[in-house]
Amino acid sequence: MAVSFRPRCFGGALAAGLFFAVLSGPAHAQVVAIVNGAPITALDIEQRTKLTQLTTGKAPTRQQILDDLVNDQIKLSVARRYGFEVTSAEIDEAFGNMARNGRVTPEQMAQQLNARGIQTSAMKARIKAEITWNQIIRGKFASSLTIPDSEVSLALRSRNVDDKDEIGYTYTLYPIVYVVPRGSPAPMLDAKRREAEALRSRFQECGEGLRLARALREVAVREPIRRSSADLNQQLRELLSQMQVGQLTAPEMTPQGLQMFALCDKKQTTQDSPAKRQVRDELFNKRYEVEAKKYLEQERRQAMIEYR
Repeated sequence: MAVSFRPRCFGGALAAGLFFAVLSGPAHAQVVAIVNGAPITALDIEQRTKLTQLTTGKAPTRQQILDDLVNDQIKLSVARRYGFEVTSAEIDEAFGNMARNGRVTPEQMAQQLNARGIQTSAMKARIKAEITWNQIIRGKFASSLTIPDSEVSLALRSRNVDDKDEIGYTYTLYPIVYVVPRGSPAPMLDAKRREAEALRSRFQECGEGLRLARALREVAVREPIRRSSADLNQQLRELLSQMQVGQLTAPEMTPQGLQMFALCDKKQTTQDSPAKRQVRDELFNKRYEVEAKKYLEQERRQAMIEYR
């Protein structure tokens, strides 16, 4: 299970809460550092070490983990100073988004973490620090983080890409889900897949096609979603570019069942094309990292850190 933490993606937002778990023994309860009044325990180090190994595939040193935890507490103390707080609902939403990106349910991701000896609270603590810091940096350095179109165009020309040739689209998609109960036997899944393919072959235009889908048993037609081509991954962009309006994508297995998307509208947009969005994101992330690193170093010099 690959998990990553990045300033923007959270093309949905990452968040988590401070966690001080009920500790089972003196070794785990041992406080190894206090940062602006907040303790860091041996259990915190143990849990973050396992989480880092899982998310990066590397074995960090104890000092690296301790530095990360100290930085997290500094980020949270800055947030408290500004009166900024992330809600439990935002934490759960971020955790759920990470699970869905890994094509599992939040419950399944929690089970996978527990199987590796990682408490869910450890993941959420890391998420909270990251999303909190993300919001602080975005708010404090908003003007310097804005990437003008002229800078994007210059970067595109340096890559021999003419931004005038880049066209963006806005797609309107209706998710259609054939509900498949969890743990269903393979014959049932195969039967549902055949039903989905049959609907796909009959689906010629959205008006009649959606009415037909809504009339089927154990089929859910969800509210439409609108997405810019710049927000889609390359595989999905290529798929939609080859489809005609009024067609269905192939069924794909999800935690809810077999899901297809009806392409019901496609319009050119003046918003960023995929190439422009990629360049803008790259420029933003570089500038973000510079500002975030500089500000964290400043706050760390002023922080009250006691090691034990």
